[in-house]
Amino acid sequence: MISRLKGEWEDEYRRWQKRDLSARRYVYIWADGVYLQARMEPQAECMLVLMGATPEGKKELIGFQTGLRESAQSWKELLVDLKARGLSIAPEAAIGDGALGFWKALDEAFPSTRHQRCWQHKTLNVLDKFPKSMQPNAHKDLREIWLSPNRAAAEAAMTTFAEKYAAKYAKAVECLIKDREQMLTYYSFPADHWDHLRTSNPIESVFATVRHRTVRTKGALSQDTARLMVFKLVMAASKTWRRLKGQNQLPKVINGVKFKDGIEVASEIKSAA
Repeated sequence: MISRLKGEWEDEYRRWQKRDLSARRYVYIWADGVYLQARMEPQAECMLVLMGATPEGKKELIGFQTGLRESAQSWKELLVDLKARGLSIAPEAAIGDGALGFWKALDEAFPSTRHQRCWQHKTLNVLDKFPKSMQPNAHKDLREIWLSPNRAAAEAAMTTFAEKYAAKYAKAVECLIKDREQMLTYYSFPADHWDHLRTSNPIESVFATVRHRTVRTKGALSQDTARLMVFKLVMAASKTWRRLKGQNQLPKVINGVKFKDGIEVASEIKSAA
């Protein structure tokens, strides 16, 4: 039975991996490399995952394969395969951890796509450079940045953070400041979308359930079996994924309408007139 199920899953996975994408478009994409506690060799490999938001606000799994998280080549192979199957229109923005090899590969595949670093990953990386006693205050100050109502306030809060901690915690400040521009890209998109754009959590939340299932069977999972099991679990979970907030704003983003601090620029011009 196990062999039969694995064979069926493999066939389904292969069909999905070869599906035609010429009619698909994704306004935003999220990228992450997810490590599972299942037995997967070689150890450095993980699941490279791409999710996307359609013009209707629906989230979909776009790409999924094993590879090296920090390797630009691994991500390039995934992106090249997607383009070869017809995914020709560049997403407006991509969200992910700064440590991913994804960014270099993205610039080659879709150079016009804007980068947004994940605030969840960045916060953890910055806090890791503080002593535990300082982390609650530093975390509060970081929240002041990404919850700012506009870009100017966020930049001011980031400058305040740097001035406050640079003398004793220079590495933490450097970790934050080095990606300054990419951390604040979301201010150029509709405010309704900010919660979705600030973090790659859509992928992490899905894989929290997957990890729970794979941990229980980790002794029995080879790399291939783990890949197929994860694929089936994610596809089942995708049926209940929530749509993006502010769906009515997505056609405007696609059509090149400009947004400043989450507000449509044209609206400001009209109101001024």
